[in-house]
Amino acid sequence: MPSPTAHAEASSPGWWRYLAISPHQQIDVEDGFADEHGTPNTDMPSMRMSFFFESTATGSRFRSVTRLHSLDAMEQLVAMGMMEGMRSAMSQIDDVLADLTTFAAERGTHAQLLNDTTVRVSRVVRGTPAQVWRAHQEPACIQRWLTGPDGWTMPVCEVAKAVGDRYRYEWASADGAQRFGFEGALLESHAPHRAVTTEQMVGTDGPATRNELTLVPVQGGTLLCIVITYPSTELRNMILGTGMTVGMEASYARLERELAAA
Repeated sequence: MPSPTAHAEASSPGWWRYLAISPHQQIDVEDGFADEHGTPNTDMPSMRMSFFFESTATGSRFRSVTRLHSLDAMEQLVAMGMMEGMRSAMSQIDDVLADLTTFAAERGTHAQLLNDTTVRVSRVVRGTPAQVWRAHQEPACIQRWLTGPDGWTMPVCEVAKAVGDRYRYEWASADGAQRFGFEGALLESHAPHRAVTTEQMVGTDGPATRNELTLVPVQGGTLLCIVITYPSTELRNMILGTGMTVGMEASYARLERELAAA
């Protein structure tokens, strides 16, 4: 996620380091400035930020508490426009959530280009986050729904159970003439709402993609989003050109049938 300090100046990159996460309640991060390569800028002050989330009758209450190391550091950041940047960022939360839900609601699987190397794939799946999460964890279930267009099977399904574990999925056409697979590592796991993995085609040694899966409850089901970061624009365009979302839609439609039958 972007650092609020990055709003202080248009050309000020920032970094976040997650310190603690209590799902649906609180997130603690360390926030600071960085150079254009993402390396922390130790000449600038850093801060600790705590975000609190609370359900209300009409939505949610969001509260942010920022702690700095000294009064001088606070005055420096305030003078740089920190308060204005935070107000601007927070004022966009409702619009971002509404846009994301509208983007996926009542539609099939859609891909949206976020920048030169990143794609967000979204779909509302009829089912709870816990059900959708479980369907991504059980090999026998995965082999029933994650098969893309009709006529393909998934003979290999090795699931990463813990952070640091590796996974491997392989698909084969019904006649056995075609076969391919993907493998990678589980980098983060916060059941049943978020998982981050790497991914690359089996048998290749090129750079991997980074896939961030999030599951958010919405009216009518679960908003499933996968943010895929590719190592290059060329690879992104090549993968999208294969009809990736068509295969994903076939799988997610099959997933919904699987959940309805459970």
